[in-house]
Amino acid sequence: MEIDDRVVEVSKKYLPFMAKGFDSPKLKLHIGDGFEFMKNHENEFDVIITDSSDPIGPAVNLFQEDYFKLLKKALKENGIICSQGGTIWTDIGHIKKTMDHCKQQFPSIAYAVASVPTYPNGQIGFMMGSLDKACNFKEPQAHMSDEDLERLNLRYYSKEVHRASFTLPQFAKKSLCC
Repeated sequence: MEIDDRVVEVSKKYLPFMAKGFDSPKLKLHIGDGFEFMKNHENEFDVIITDSSDPIGPAVNLFQEDYFKLLKKALKENGIICSQGGTIWTDIGHIKKTMDHCKQQFPSIAYAVASVPTYPNGQIGFMMGSLDKACNFKEPQAHMSDEDLERLNLRYYSKEVHRASFTLPQFAKKSLCC
C-alpha cells in the first residue's frame, strides 16, 4: 500500500538499490489510503508493515488505537505488525502513547530502533505487535548464515543488529517500560 504512486516511481528511478523489492513476485502493491484499505480486510495477512509519515497531519490516524484495531482484524492467527514508531530522542511521549494503543490490541509488543542517516536524529523506531502471546521479537526467527545475508544482499541486517535493535538506552527503557 502506498498513498502516492509517484513515491514508487521516484524510488525506482533514484533509489534502485532500495526499490528492488517492488519487483518481487510476492509483492501486491495497492495505491491508496492505507487506513481505508485496512477497513476492507479481515483475516487476510500474516504480516502488515506500515511505513508511514510522521504522526502529524493526515498520518495521525495511523498511530491511534482505531488503526491498531484494523490491523488486528486484518491479520491471520499469530500475525504480526510493524509500524513506524518515531524516534526516542524527540518523540518519547508520542511513542509511549502509540505503544499503549498497540498494547490494547496485541498480547505481545516491542519497540525497536534502526539507524537511518536521512531521518531526523539519524534513527527511527518501529512499533511491533503480534497476536501470538509467545512471540519474542528480540530473537531472530530465521537463522541466516553470512552467505545467506550476502546472497540476499542484506546490507544492514544481521542477527546481531536484530538483537541490538531492541536494546534501548536506559532513559527510553525507563519511559517505555519495556
